[in-house]
Amino acid sequence: MSRLPILWTLAWRNLWRNHRRTLIMLGAIGIGSWAMIFMTALSRGMVSSMVEDGIRALPGHVQAHHPDFRDDPSVANLIGLSDAELTERLTASGLEHWATRVRVPAVVSSERESRGVVLSGIDPERERGLIFVDYGTVDGRFLESADDSGVVLGRKLAEELETRVGKRVVLMSQDPDNEVADRGFRVVGLFDAEMEAQEKSYAFVGKETLKTMLGIGDRVSEIAVMGDNYRNVDPEYRKLVAAVDDSVEVRRWYELDSYLGTMLSVTDGFLLVWVIVIFLALSFGLVNTLVMAVFERVREIGLMLALGMRPMDILGQIVIESMLLLCVGLIAGNLLAWATVLPLADGIDISAVGQGMEMFGAGSVLTPKMTMQDVVLANVVVLVLGFLASLSPAWRASRYDPVEAITKVS
Repeated sequence: MSRLPILWTLAWRNLWRNHRRTLIMLGAIGIGSWAMIFMTALSRGMVSSMVEDGIRALPGHVQAHHPDFRDDPSVANLIGLSDAELTERLTASGLEHWATRVRVPAVVSSERESRGVVLSGIDPERERGLIFVDYGTVDGRFLESADDSGVVLGRKLAEELETRVGKRVVLMSQDPDNEVADRGFRVVGLFDAEMEAQEKSYAFVGKETLKTMLGIGDRVSEIAVMGDNYRNVDPEYRKLVAAVDDSVEVRRWYELDSYLGTMLSVTDGFLLVWVIVIFLALSFGLVNTLVMAVFERVREIGLMLALGMRPMDILGQIVIESMLLLCVGLIAGNLLAWATVLPLADGIDISAVGQGMEMFGAGSVLTPKMTMQDVVLANVVVLVLGFLASLSPAWRASRYDPVEAITKVS
């Protein structure tokens, strides 16, 4: 153990014997680690935005329906338990953020146009923070209660219907007897969404008002639960399963939208591959730097071996040089990544390619997301691969014959 401080001192001094070479390598490692972390933050931000927007459009981390509802989302496939009973069970379950709603396909007609929509009957108090609509940014007002007689449309949908706040529209759907159920609603608000498709696809009315229109009594078609972390929804899943009976199908968000679930898994794997590929390119420079440092000090290494330094100490000294070089470069790269991501906390406006991004389910604002887990992953991968890369020149240095090394002509 007493040899370790000496080896650290020698390694640090040897690094700076050739300032130019060391600084160039530090710059390469710093820029490489910055690129790894920054691109990881951009990718993580895009995928997180896609997942979070998708969950809010579903919405919910966990959902429950009639077993046939996902194949046929009609009013015929309602949950067997009454809304009042569900409310009692969910309140006692320990779940914090949940809502029951009626969701059916419908047609909305104005004086000039008609469009197909997903009609959601909701309780606005319970839905606050669950759906993708920000109540405070609604033009006009959002629904005030489950008995509200108004309708809230997306801004793009209103433009297509050539209607506005204060105008009346007609909503039509199907009742349990396969008859047309319709009713006139006054447009009380227009909402904005991250994606244009959401503004065109959804209309919101009071849950109790929609129940009356469809003639379904105290029944609902959907239960939505929101947790704290979309990566770990099992606690909410177990609580919801315990709160309902076997006649209700409970699914996690990645089971409801397999595209989003697959995208999250693929991205996690891609980021690891990205970090490894970037460092493999850097490792050639690292190995070259160490080989040159060893080649320049052949006689010196031979002298240290002749004076009694053990081969393992020589190997340790070269490895420590590599680790010091990597650590200094990583610190610089981490600080540069943090300084780059911090000013972008409000997001990057990519509205110029917004339509293309919307095809992938992402919004027009890309917010980099630098997580401690990704930073640690990048640093650990670099240190581990750097250690492995340094073993070859270090092992070669430790195998020198002292006499041959001393007499070698430099």
